[in-house]
Amino acid sequence: MKTIGLLGGMSWESTLSYYKSINEGVKEKLGGLNSAKICMYSVNFEEIEKLQHSGHWDETARILSDAAVSVEKGGADFILICTNTMHKIAPEIEANINIPILHIADATAEKLLESGIKKVGLLGTNFTMEQDFYKGRLTEKFGIEVVVPEKHDRLKVHEIIYQELCRGEIKDDSRTVYTQIIDKLRNQGADAVILGCTEIALLVQQQHTIVPLFDTTAIHAEAAVRLATNKD
Repeated sequence: MKTIGLLGGMSWESTLSYYKSINEGVKEKLGGLNSAKICMYSVNFEEIEKLQHSGHWDETARILSDAAVSVEKGGADFILICTNTMHKIAPEIEANINIPILHIADATAEKLLESGIKKVGLLGTNFTMEQDFYKGRLTEKFGIEVVVPEKHDRLKVHEIIYQELCRGEIKDDSRTVYTQIIDKLRNQGADAVILGCTEIALLVQQQHTIVPLFDTTAIHAEAAVRLATNKD
């Protein structure tokens, strides 16, 4: 079994979901007392969040690159960045390590294409919804059309992520806001919606909407299990 490297703590609530999902996946696949071999570096999200919102992405890249180097030295065979937003600096991290990054957008795109989805709505932080590092990869590499909420709704989605979900706060009113925005994305022609922030699935699950949801945390974890247990 390969050792999975996790860059976590962004936030620790969603990293907990990663750890649980990966170990459950390994147990389901291999049975017995099998559990995942994991080397994890969990950062202080307070530092990362301030750098994100002040635009100091170069400093976030330095912090996560140092973390990735530590995880590689710890024996990891590949790395997961346990957050959608920080894939913005995936190229900088890749430049500092000798093991591959299992990209969350690639894993999600492959799942979308398996389901025949070619036009998808995207929820996430403003960075993920507005910048091209995520949407552009889905479109250019996989031919998937991406639609995002209007600006007012993007601000709501972003605020709920940072002010509530990353703090472990789950509110029914916020779930209603999200499901209403998901309905709007469907009206824009989206065949499904990507939960493109690893905390969103803590708030919204499939039972809350008729629109097909693609939970990036679960998808990323599932891809990690496949890669770690592949005998090739």
